[in-house]
Amino acid sequence: MCKTMKYQAVLFDMDGTLLNTLGDIGGTLNVVLEANGYPTHTMAEYRKMVGNGARRLTKDALPAGTPEDEVERVYLLYRDYYRDHPCSVTVPYEGAVELLDKLHQNGVAAAVVSNKPDATAKELGEKFFPGVLTVGDDGVHPRKPAPDNVYRTLEQLGVDRSHALYVGDSEVDAATAKNAGLDAAIVGWGYRDPDFLLQHGAAEVLESFDQLLEKII
Repeated sequence: MCKTMKYQAVLFDMDGTLLNTLGDIGGTLNVVLEANGYPTHTMAEYRKMVGNGARRLTKDALPAGTPEDEVERVYLLYRDYYRDHPCSVTVPYEGAVELLDKLHQNGVAAAVVSNKPDATAKELGEKFFPGVLTVGDDGVHPRKPAPDNVYRTLEQLGVDRSHALYVGDSEVDAATAKNAGLDAAIVGWGYRDPDFLLQHGAAEVLESFDQLLEKII
């Protein structure tokens, strides 16, 4: 007999929440930066930059004061290169697939809302979490922390926001949940340190998928 869950749907961020994508994000951007004569960055530095979409990441990775037209040129190079190399080293975090299976078994809908370009987000979603609705940046609707893509996803799931939980690993995710009017679960295994998260909108920081499941049940 299935347990009664607190939520009808759980919406997940992708990068740093379900998938460890940092090696591919930073690695591919470093290839582009080096090829264009710019300094590269360590993965620890990229860990603090990711979360606001690929163009913002490119801007932050380039030297301060880089003209906007040059930011756009390098961003397009990175976007195209990453699109062709999205999962050389990307893997799900341990416990992610099992959690999604448990949600499915208990009748809780799951979906992914990402700031990745929509095609890339869907490719990764289908590879690692087949059958899970994945919504990325379509270039039309505002990216997170705007609530638009959260609302679009809930509409597709047929679930009211009062019955949904949003899960992420960054201050962007905490703001997204707040802006969308959803309960939030912020996790500490991704791209931000727990102390930073507590200072930037997280009421608490969960450290395992088991803790996350307890919050959903």
